[in-house]
Amino acid sequence: MRLAGFGMRAVAASVTVGLLAPLARAFYLPGIAPHDYKIGEAVELQVNSLTPSLNAENKLESVLSFGYYDERFHFCQPEGGPKAVHESLGSILFGDRIYGSAFDLHMLKDTSCQVLCQQKIPGVDAAFINDKIMKGYNYNWLIDGLPAATVKVDDRTEQQFYSVGFELGSSQAGQLVPHFHNHYEITVQYHTLDAVHHRVVGVVVTPASKNTVLPKDGTASCDAAEPMNLHEDRDNSVVFTYSVKWEASEKSWATRWDDYLHAVDPRIHWFSLINSMVIVVFLSAMLGLILMRTLHKDIARYNSDDAEDLQEDFGWKLVHGDVFRPPQRFELLAVILGSGYQLFWMVVTTLVIALLGFLSPSSRGSLTTAMLLLFIVYGFSAGYNSAHLCHSFGGLSLKRIIITTVLFVPGICWVVLMIINLCLVVAHSSAAAPIGTLLGVMALWFVVSIPLTVCGAYFGFRRKTIDPPVRVNQIPRQIPDQPWYLKPIPSALMGGILTFGAIFIELYFIMNSIWFHKVYYVFGFLFLVFCILVITTAEVTVLLTYFHLCAEDYRWHWRSVYTAGASALYVFLYGILFYFSRLRLASYASLITYFGWMAIACLLFFILTGTIGFVASHLFVRRIYSAIKID
Repeated sequence: MRLAGFGMRAVAASVTVGLLAPLARAFYLPGIAPHDYKIGEAVELQVNSLTPSLNAENKLESVLSFGYYDERFHFCQPEGGPKAVHESLGSILFGDRIYGSAFDLHMLKDTSCQVLCQQKIPGVDAAFINDKIMKGYNYNWLIDGLPAATVKVDDRTEQQFYSVGFELGSSQAGQLVPHFHNHYEITVQYHTLDAVHHRVVGVVVTPASKNTVLPKDGTASCDAAEPMNLHEDRDNSVVFTYSVKWEASEKSWATRWDDYLHAVDPRIHWFSLINSMVIVVFLSAMLGLILMRTLHKDIARYNSDDAEDLQEDFGWKLVHGDVFRPPQRFELLAVILGSGYQLFWMVVTTLVIALLGFLSPSSRGSLTTAMLLLFIVYGFSAGYNSAHLCHSFGGLSLKRIIITTVLFVPGICWVVLMIINLCLVVAHSSAAAPIGTLLGVMALWFVVSIPLTVCGAYFGFRRKTIDPPVRVNQIPRQIPDQPWYLKPIPSALMGGILTFGAIFIELYFIMNSIWFHKVYYVFGFLFLVFCILVITTAEVTVLLTYFHLCAEDYRWHWRSVYTAGASALYVFLYGILFYFSRLRLASYASLITYFGWMAIACLLFFILTGTIGFVASHLFVRRIYSAIKID
């Protein structure tokens, strides 16, 4: 019977995902063309916003970034003022503010103790800088697209790797005034192609705190043993210096990111994958058992001509006249599902592009840019599916479904993002999106997304409606009392925990990457985890839908959405746990930013998983009721 094949295909899909695990590490295609430098050619050093990292207590105290040329830092500026570097839309939205600098680097030309400038830092700004040092803020520089890094050693493997960024200053336990890093030992690794051409393949910066005194002739000595402390009760004279060392390397340009893309422990990713696979196999076995044995037996009995068997009908067949009754608030349900289709295709397309290596870390912000543009383009899918489902449920107003689809998900996200952005502006954080960028996003929404949504809704509304395989009764059937575990909240919580269990380990790495400014690159693992998420969500929702129908509860439409989407609640609870275990945010702006982004992520995750659950339940319900004979 074809019903048995449904369960077998679920098991086969689970096994296939497991067999594809060796392909989990995506290959890398460079995102930019290499630049070949000649000896003595100028090599630009670019500066980015300062970002927070773990403090001395291994806690993150802020999520706000500050521009390198924020007047409170008093860093040296190039002649003519800093010039902004062209950035992608995603890079700007996530707080990158890249500028040129006053550093003077030339290929293969070592320099020692070069003076950048001398600055006077008032006590008020010294307090600001000391606060950022205590909170673990890092410099973020770029040379030839590579971030300046600090060399660290993995405690488990004793392997060296590059950690992006380097400390603004240092502070020891019991130290009243932190040391401000104003001297930079820059080591640039290069790979020689021939006698003329060379390429940058690594950048390491070792900062130091030196209370350097600048003589009248302008030539400083970087041998000062006394550290540079910024006193908050008076003005401070600070001399910024740097040294450059060029170091030959055997690394090729194509593999220069390998040292940056360090997995803390790859076995954790494999454990996560195996854990998810166990859940999938368990659910697939249960689903296969139900479909191949229980449902097969039920359908055979329902289709039997034995009068004695017909008198014993019970369970899911009894609600055949109500199971396809349009749900309450079906227009809102159609909008949620249409947005879910939009998110699903955006995620799938993004992951495929990332697997092919086109979203390499060389192209800053490319992942965010791709997701935003794909979400806008797939507005057609949102309009098409919302209108088609609404029309199939009996909706007659195309205009209302278009307006709701256009405003519901984008409108909620936009309002939350504006609140976050306002808080960032008040906090003088460089992460606040410029007004021009916001107007550009709005223009994309009005000029591209809305017309595509309207066009999709027009074609979706004209498409043939989804007709139920059985006749719907005019009078709704009374629903008997349900056992406690099939009531809405308990059943949703049970379904959500299983789905969340398949992703929570990988979720830890994603949140670490976002909030601690790490480079996330294991898109192969992420793709497999997403496949497992889809399978797990579908199987859990189908199982619970079957149990509800057997209990003569035919209200499966909304149940399938919030049963599958309940995993978003666990994601938010995990975000709270992550906050108390890894973060210690003091400012209101950091709190609103963190929980605002968590709220947006959980809303989108609810819509995505809820849509997957509904589609799986809809296919399941149509299949089983089309397989029985109805008098």
